Amino acid sequence: MNVHNLIDLYTDYLLVCVQQATATGLSQMLNHELSHDKITRLLSSGEINSKTLWEQVKPLCHEIRGNQGVLILDDSIEEKRYTDCNEIIQYHFDHTVGRSVKGVNFISALYHSNDMSLPVAAEVIRKEKVLDSKNNKYVYKNIETKNELYRSMVKKASQNVRFEYVLNDTWFSSSENMNFIVKECKSHFIMALKENRKVALTLADKQEGRYVSIKSLKLEECTLSVYVEQLDFPLLICKQVFKNGDGSTGTLYLASDDVNLTWKQITTIYKKRWKVETYHKSIKSNAAFAKSPTHTPVTQISHFIASIMAFVKLEWLQVRNQQNHFAMKNQIMIKACKAAYQELKQLSTPMAA
Repeated sequence: MNVHNLIDLYTDYLLVCVQQATATGLSQMLNHELSHDKITRLLSSGEINSKTLWEQVKPLCHEIRGNQGVLILDDSIEEKRYTDCNEIIQYHFDHTVGRSVKGVNFISALYHSNDMSLPVAAEVIRKEKVLDSKNNKYVYKNIETKNELYRSMVKKASQNVRFEYVLNDTWFSSSENMNFIVKECKSHFIMALKENRKVALTLADKQEGRYVSIKSLKLEECTLSVYVEQLDFPLLICKQVFKNGDGSTGTLYLASDDVNLTWKQITTIYKKRWKVETYHKSIKSNAAFAKSPTHTPVTQISHFIASIMAFVKLEWLQVRNQQNHFAMKNQIMIKACKAAYQELKQLSTPMAA
């Protein structure tokens, strides 16, 4: 059995397993027709990586590509509080809970077109142990920063798929990233900005160093052309006020290098960024992302990427069956419960004398 067949089996297993995803569990599911050693060797080989992910999604990307495709980048943290620390299992600040948590921090590039979302790249944040000369203690520092990985992923994606805009939240909205997308990747972007971001209202203001925060501007359902110190092209900014699920009001400031867009176009396109949030939720809930007892960085990364590849299967099945990921997963679990119930009944039936 070749590597691709083994990966296919493992990703199928991740979609149906209800407990920890182990090599032994997969072997047992297949009635030991496949030894657990083969799965262990697969996870230890490093054969499952971002390149393998791209090979899986490449044909699908070509099928769904269109003029309105977008590339969405975001990072997420999966907590692994009981797993030993190594270069990828580390403490990361999680803004959703307001504190540092131990786990894996990963960045994904999601290509969205024609109602389908496909992860075209995924990278794990790695940290190395270095000696801090100031206090003479060892600390963990990123081998590559998130923004370095971000730019690398956008560049690779621009060479492989066609997209109109790059979408991301405030974390990646640096002037360096904006410049990179426009000049290196020849693309456009729509990014969220922090409310204290400084802009000049005219080119003359920029030249004379007169800047104001975007929070002070009147941007009610309209756009405004502004200038940023580190950019040699203007930005179009706008403000969107929205209601949260709890009834509270939120404000979102958006910026784009495409000065021909309207307020409606900017806000409508940026809504597609939410697809990356549903992607994060699905791989964690439906593809056994955290359900692996692997211990080494190589095997852990193999499992994480395999989970993302399992998401791709769900996305394809969603289009074919017109059911969302969670509905299909629930359907699988109901079947599993029925099979388990029948097994329980059989075990409970007294044996004939």
